[in-house]
Amino acid sequence: MRPLAAVLLLALTACSAASPPPGPATVSSAPPASTRASTPASPEPKSAPGQVRFRELGRFERPVALAVRAGEERLYVAEQGGRLRATDGDVVVDLSGEVSGGNEQGLLGVAFHPSGRWLYLDWTDARGATHVTEWAFDGRRATGRRDVLTQEQPYANHNGGQLAFGPDGHLYVGLGDGGSAGDPQGNGQDLGTLLGKILRIDPRGRPYKVPEDNPFVGKDGARAEIWAYGLRNPWRFGFDRRTGDLWIGDVGQDSAEEVDHQPAASKGGENYGWNLREGERPFRGGTGRGLTEPVITYPLHKDGNCSVIAGYVYRGAALSWLRGSFLYGDFCAGWVRAAPAGEPSKAAEIGRVEQLSSFGEGLDGELYALSLRGPLYRIEPA
Repeated sequence: MRPLAAVLLLALTACSAASPPPGPATVSSAPPASTRASTPASPEPKSAPGQVRFRELGRFERPVALAVRAGEERLYVAEQGGRLRATDGDVVVDLSGEVSGGNEQGLLGVAFHPSGRWLYLDWTDARGATHVTEWAFDGRRATGRRDVLTQEQPYANHNGGQLAFGPDGHLYVGLGDGGSAGDPQGNGQDLGTLLGKILRIDPRGRPYKVPEDNPFVGKDGARAEIWAYGLRNPWRFGFDRRTGDLWIGDVGQDSAEEVDHQPAASKGGENYGWNLREGERPFRGGTGRGLTEPVITYPLHKDGNCSVIAGYVYRGAALSWLRGSFLYGDFCAGWVRAAPAGEPSKAAEIGRVEQLSSFGEGLDGELYALSLRGPLYRIEPA
């Protein structure tokens, strides 16, 4: 396994030979034993394939996540070192004095409440514990800070970090299996812990509410917050804004990277297999029943692959031939691929981003890509 770069945050951990990003950021303004996953929606008709370019909009310091706020044109970028910055240069929140500085720690995720009134950040503190923290936000000042959820982490890697509001208005939170290698505590399959899961909560409770229709509500020994389990490190996931389907990138360990798919009609409770399975194969002899298979896998270590970065199904207007395709990439190899949502195994490379750390989606459905080396790109017609 190749050594991780000193700044390689990611709950990615498979391996990387990345080099540190450039110095201070500059920001420019932005003009049964196994069940097959449900087949994603059929792809939309497309015009003839074209080409894309990744147009740089600005530079940040180790950018790892992007969010948009209702009614605003600004983009908000989370920097691993602890600052949330807008593309006009404003620093909205600065946690740089509080976050832990490990390779896979720091400020990891950002989301705005659908109303735009509240801001949520996912970050790890000096002890390595995960926090999901809320601020009231009026577009100028972030006030009224409070922790919504905290989770102790047994190791410094596999922290997850993704935050996303679903079509149902609830907040979905990604947590890795707690770290180390091979999930030594068995957290992925343990419904009594939040680790190795995607959670679904209403963050406006005190400290939060659990939706009554969550799949494990009222079940002995299970945490009611859990929406899906059997995940190693769901670093990035995103909802299809048209169908409501959920696409999850789960970072692998020994042999495979995978993307999982949850249809909008799901009632939750899917078991994506870790640590019984990695990709489509048993992990170290593990067996299990009722596991939901991935819809995309690709080999780890081959051709520089190390960590899957899940994006979004494209629903914008600028690239009609790409509409209805799911975009994803790999952190180390740098390729970006587009796969028809209805046939996710038929992916084609559309470009490359060095040290791809995350994708973002604008209010208009156009997509963005972030590089840990600093650039924020908008994906546009070439």
